[in-house]
Amino acid sequence: MMQLHFSSSMRSITISSTNGFSDLMKIKVAARHISYRTLFYTVLILAFLLPFVFILTALVTLEGVNKCSSIDCLGRRLGPKLLGRGDDSGQKLVRDFYKILNQVSTKEIPNGLKLPDTYSQLVSEMKNKKYNAKDFAHILKGMMEGYERQLRESKFSELTNKHFAASSVPKGIHCLSLRLTDEYSSNANARRQLPSPELLPLLSDNSYYHYVISTDNVLAAAVVVTSIIQASQHPGKIVIHVITDKKTYAAMHTWFALNLVSPAILEVKGVHQFDWLTRENVPVLEAVENHHAIRNYYHGNHVAGANLSEITPKTFASRLQARSPKYISLLNHLRIYLPELFPNLNKVVFLDDDVVIQRDLSPLWEIDLNEKVNGAVETCKGEDEWVMSKRFRNYFNFSHPLIANNLDPNECAWAYGMNIFDLRAWRETNIRDTYHAWLKENLRSNLTMWKLGTLPPALIAFKGHVHVIDPSWHMLGLGYQKNTNIENLKKSSVIHYNGQGKPWLEIGFEHLRPFWTKYVNYSNDFIRNCHILE
Repeated sequence: MMQLHFSSSMRSITISSTNGFSDLMKIKVAARHISYRTLFYTVLILAFLLPFVFILTALVTLEGVNKCSSIDCLGRRLGPKLLGRGDDSGQKLVRDFYKILNQVSTKEIPNGLKLPDTYSQLVSEMKNKKYNAKDFAHILKGMMEGYERQLRESKFSELTNKHFAASSVPKGIHCLSLRLTDEYSSNANARRQLPSPELLPLLSDNSYYHYVISTDNVLAAAVVVTSIIQASQHPGKIVIHVITDKKTYAAMHTWFALNLVSPAILEVKGVHQFDWLTRENVPVLEAVENHHAIRNYYHGNHVAGANLSEITPKTFASRLQARSPKYISLLNHLRIYLPELFPNLNKVVFLDDDVVIQRDLSPLWEIDLNEKVNGAVETCKGEDEWVMSKRFRNYFNFSHPLIANNLDPNECAWAYGMNIFDLRAWRETNIRDTYHAWLKENLRSNLTMWKLGTLPPALIAFKGHVHVIDPSWHMLGLGYQKNTNIENLKKSSVIHYNGQGKPWLEIGFEHLRPFWTKYVNYSNDFIRNCHILE
């Protein structure tokens, strides 16, 4: 009986037998990273070849065959050599076999070659048809190419389906929004003023800690707000500004009117309630929402035009992520207008709706930003190539002359999602105008300067205005990285589910979801009746 043993360190593979041999073959692997793809092909090839090598090795001992031309005889001659028991003629046979493999690898599969569907069928056909070495090599190549093609197609289908799942609104969250909107129209308590009139002056009191959340997801907003308050050592000094769109305003207001966050102070505002936020003041956003190239890019066929035979799954996934409809939402661009939206505030912490706060964030207000505008965590120091190792070259097209002449591809990027903004310093800059100018330039270039949302123009606009803060403040990647370091996660002040695997989606990572769901109030009637995350 033949056995295949992988060492725990994945540094060696030992082939052993229980009928007379101890170790038939031991393959040592160099000290380097082995990809799962390499391991897969290695095991697949071994699965095809080893039965013939070792079964026919026994036959060659019994039959004493010295001359052969068919594939079965090739196994008889090759097997003993691999086991160290062959003569010098075996070396020539090995070289001939490698020569055949090399010849076949550079040629197309012959037309009309019928490939077995399964391993069992391959074995059966080999017994009946007595393949020679070249025929076997062609069949093996054809089967391998077929399996690889199926794997690629399956992977691309998985990525496309995951993109649509990430871009959709789960039935439970849609139900929650509808029920809350209906409650707003029928329940006077759901329409109560937030905050109460006597607390209104505190909305612009700079002795308080002000947080801004921009979202149309009621459940996500509830989790962020709850986690802020539970983590705070001074909840009575917290003011939270929740900004949403017009269609979600009633539901968002109802939730927080019926679930008060006292002693913290909270207001809910719709973008339609900001006098400054008009099309006249931000005409570029109307262009972004209505530009035909943008609408085609974000709402068109995500597979058409993509050469799936040449593109890698990783690149395809990145392109899909860049096509998230949220990137043309006003709520996503809203942070660039914070100085105008809150003209009386000096400092705010802006939070994405897919974060959880695990530590008191009040010390952020004590950080000396050295007259910079934006306190942010850098994203080029980590090991994760999807999220944490991001430099400007990951976001911009440096073949475009404007990009190449103005930006450094090796410059370190920084993270949106948890930022401490000094609004006083911001008002002394031209950050907003720079942001608008580059957005317009990208529109004129038909989106050839960058694809991915609001961060690229922000990387340009905030250039020279960013103060790097300690990475423990903000841990990213929980929507991408299945193997997130749990110990580091527990120590981080803010954990960020950026990526497709949002914790309120079924495609979210199960072992990371509890860090988010612990802040969901499952006893709430609206949550329970909408069967959220059941």
